[in-house]
Amino acid sequence: MTGVDVKRSFLASRVASLKPSGIRKFFDIVATMKDVISLGIGEPDFSTPEPIMQAGMHSLQRGETHYTSNAGVLELRQELAGHLQRLYGVIYDPEREIVITVGVSEALYLALTAILEPGEEVLIPTPCFVAYQAEVILAGGVPVEIPSRVEDNFQPNLEALYAAVTPHTKAILVGYPNNPTGAVASRETLQEVLNIAERYDLIVISDEIYDQLVYDWQHVSFASLPGAWERTLTLGGFSKDYAMTGWRIGFAAAPADILKGLLRIHQYTIMSAPTMAQAAALEALRSGKPYVDQMVVEYDRRRRLIVSGLNRLGLPTFEPRGAFYAFPNTLVTGMDEETFSTRLLEEERVAVVPGSAFGAGGEGFVRCSYATAYEKIEEALHRLERFVSRYG
Repeated sequence: MTGVDVKRSFLASRVASLKPSGIRKFFDIVATMKDVISLGIGEPDFSTPEPIMQAGMHSLQRGETHYTSNAGVLELRQELAGHLQRLYGVIYDPEREIVITVGVSEALYLALTAILEPGEEVLIPTPCFVAYQAEVILAGGVPVEIPSRVEDNFQPNLEALYAAVTPHTKAILVGYPNNPTGAVASRETLQEVLNIAERYDLIVISDEIYDQLVYDWQHVSFASLPGAWERTLTLGGFSKDYAMTGWRIGFAAAPADILKGLLRIHQYTIMSAPTMAQAAALEALRSGKPYVDQMVVEYDRRRRLIVSGLNRLGLPTFEPRGAFYAFPNTLVTGMDEETFSTRLLEEERVAVVPGSAFGAGGEGFVRCSYATAYEKIEEALHRLERFVSRYG
């Protein structure tokens, strides 16, 4: 178009308007610094257990370097269906109701893209994983944040959920055990969320990626609640439980009439999850439980260290019951979460993530990951003590 002075933007407006990840911002800064102890990273510091690694390597050695079925290797889906039934009593048909995905992130993308019409709303209790709101926007929907409160143990704010429902509401998106708070939702709370979904005919997307990482508590799979299965999309994966983040392997499970929509998108965008990663995931389900139990014991040891240490320093810290994150309140220092995180990194070389990166419910808090060595957590607490004493 000649004579036009304004340069056209080739980016879609929904993409151009997305905020950069608050986590990535701090990682980029950390990458330029030396002697940093990172309590920011959200992945296990353990290597993938040896039998699982061997299964992936043997798959390659056998020449299994080709596509699988779009939905994933049937043997893996069958094993996964049995796994979910044993742990939570939920029954899925492995041939029609499970799709293997490239991590739970793809499963979330598929779920939202499959169910949302343009402008439909998704209620999201926050704090939550940083991708939730962005994925809703990318799917053409509208994220509606429902901040939760530490005094409610970071359970979904049920009154606010009820009040937020409009004729445009399509779904509720929950993630428990929770990133970033470590909260584990009670059966009673999840039942109330289900009551809202039933009353207003909503679908529930339940991200359960940390399901086996719980401490003196029990994870309740949302689909296991009476009457929930028919309106639930269960998302999960192997990254956190089995220390397999780099393998990029997850899944979505749902009633066949919903799952077929996810599979259709998956066919066109991905084709199939990595073949060798599927072989490793199959071995994880068959022999990985003892390794998961060992990691949980070590995470629990670190959890008790960091929570008691932060509380001792005068930073009130919610006791996490799942995942591997502590969520201390920083306002007692006179600093908001952004200022606290920036100064702590600059002055003491300790990286944490501002709670506001996880939504409005995280304001006034920072996320500290204890998926790092015990000795590093001890040193981080020493540095934090110096820092807090200066501003206490």
